[in-house]
Amino acid sequence: MAASKKTGGLAGVTAGTTALCTVGKEGAGLTYRGYDIHDLADKASFEEVAYLLLHGKLPNRAELDAYIDKIRGLRGLPDALKTVLEMIPAAAHPMDVLRTGVSFLGNIEAEGDFSNQADVADRLFACLPSMMVYWHRFHADGVRIDTETDDDSVAGHILHMLHDKAPSELHRRSLSTTLILYAEHEFNASTFTARVITATLSDMHSAISGAIGCLRGALHGGANEAAMELVQKFRTADEAVEGVKGMLERKDLIMGFGHRVYTTSDPRNAVNKRMSRTLSEGQADAYLYDVSEAIEKLMWDQKKLFANADFFAATVYHFMGVPTYLFTPIFVCSRVTGWAAHVMEQRADNKLIRPAADYTGPGLQPWIAIEDRE
Repeated sequence: MAASKKTGGLAGVTAGTTALCTVGKEGAGLTYRGYDIHDLADKASFEEVAYLLLHGKLPNRAELDAYIDKIRGLRGLPDALKTVLEMIPAAAHPMDVLRTGVSFLGNIEAEGDFSNQADVADRLFACLPSMMVYWHRFHADGVRIDTETDDDSVAGHILHMLHDKAPSELHRRSLSTTLILYAEHEFNASTFTARVITATLSDMHSAISGAIGCLRGALHGGANEAAMELVQKFRTADEAVEGVKGMLERKDLIMGFGHRVYTTSDPRNAVNKRMSRTLSEGQADAYLYDVSEAIEKLMWDQKKLFANADFFAATVYHFMGVPTYLFTPIFVCSRVTGWAAHVMEQRADNKLIRPAADYTGPGLQPWIAIEDRE
């Protein structure tokens, strides 16, 4: 995988090939294995999309039913892992919790010689939501939850564990749709991290742990959490406009706008915005949707910056009762499908990823004895 040109931050560099995803190409804003993201969001379940990414095609009915049964049977956590999750402090960042959980799982359920990589991918896909919510409920509520719910969907499983009851169909479908939108996005920073680790012939748990660590950084993940913190500062659209104008004047960073690849819009935003509006109906803080819409308009009018996938995803999660600090970990529960698919794709035609660098240090220096140094 040789870079085609030199540039800061590798922007615009082609670092390899993939059959998994296009971003801003093919006449569509985003595709997974050739399927437009809007078709997938409107017509598919997240489990169908996971199968598509991990197994290369959309499943037929029998394949989907068998896959749902398999994933449902892989949700449970070993007792040793539960002990580790309980030992992680309540004040820990939940992204660190998932990174540690995946790494520990790699110790007690080692991948081995890669021949079972598809099963390892399915196991991580199935149990990451269980890790996330088990730790949260243990420390937030003082309970040890059952992580083997009978919900057919990953979205239903997450919401059931969070709220101790099966969710409404609106909430199940809304969360499932956000998981579809977040599942894959080509060679973003965390995905590229996973591929670099994979290229050394390391195991999948190491690659996924590294990807989680990369996503933990503020310049890659956490924008939906930051967006939620922003909109919750205001109670009316007018307050939001005045407040964000002040932030712009102070040159404060406003998360959830613009994108490294998209130039005019993020195709995922319209879907999240529509769901946020629907979910806000009847909520005591429904004004948060109006606040969000006002901020979106102001950012475009003032800065020509469009809302990305994270901005309205924030209120989508909020209106379903998801704690803000779990927003990015939920992203992990989705993106693990894309990451694992990239791990398998990298292995299929592997070359060590070792780019060159332009040296900017001093020229060759003569050795100076310690007694002669200034």
